[in-house]
Amino acid sequence: TSAVSAQLKKLEEQAATPVFRKAGRGLALTEAGETMLGYARRLIELNDEAASAIRDVELEGWVRLGLQEDFGEAVLPEVLGRFARAHPKVRIEARIGRSHELAERVVSGSLDIALAWHDGTILPYSQLVAEVQARWIGPAKPMQAGHNGEALPLVLFEAPCLLRTVATETLDRAGLAWRMAFSSPSLGGIWAAVAAGLGLTTRTDIGLPATVRAIAPGVLGLPLLPMMALHLHQKDAELDPVAARLAEILLEAALDTLPEGARFGEGLPAVA
Repeated sequence: TSAVSAQLKKLEEQAATPVFRKAGRGLALTEAGETMLGYARRLIELNDEAASAIRDVELEGWVRLGLQEDFGEAVLPEVLGRFARAHPKVRIEARIGRSHELAERVVSGSLDIALAWHDGTILPYSQLVAEVQARWIGPAKPMQAGHNGEALPLVLFEAPCLLRTVATETLDRAGLAWRMAFSSPSLGGIWAAVAAGLGLTTRTDIGLPATVRAIAPGVLGLPLLPMMALHLHQKDAELDPVAARLAEILLEAALDTLPEGARFGEGLPAVA
């Protein structure tokens, strides 16, 4: 503890500004500390990228990656950028899809790895990455306090959809009436309909656009939704070096996007 305290003091002296502030019995980052943390993460990533480029410079081949739509904009650009810079001779095929589709493609061998919400399907080679709280999502503008006893309008993916099932079954268990106000095959369509005020949807806090916002349980009489299990599926028990390196970068980027309160890995420790 004394060694860490000395390092923190030295860091603040070099920065010429407080990096931490007291928060109860612990410490929290100041605004300057948050800024420094962002740069520190980028420096570490660059260090890892450089080490990988030197160590694995011989990597060549082709790898096929699948991602849940929620992670398309939040994770995919960083993953592709980091991997391509370190391994320019590897060709990547990426597919954005829904949980059941990605799982089927991994089982059939048309995807090497896929990051997806777990829908209960048992895959031979799959590991729990995290558990993330599902949330009710409404328009960014303020909503009315209630629906005057009317059925709750829902905006959801076309069936089959894991989060569609989660929403309707949760409302059914709570004894709340609902109606399907809008259905879409794309996440972009869901966000547009929610932002327009057509109804509520269910997602996590990952990748929410500015036009929508999460609604706390109890508001509008909404019940608490369950945690969603995020899994990394892989085609084989042992990945080849190309797929293994891409999976490593994918997991690092995905964990960085997890919202506060998420739990990950074995033992599921809370994310700070």
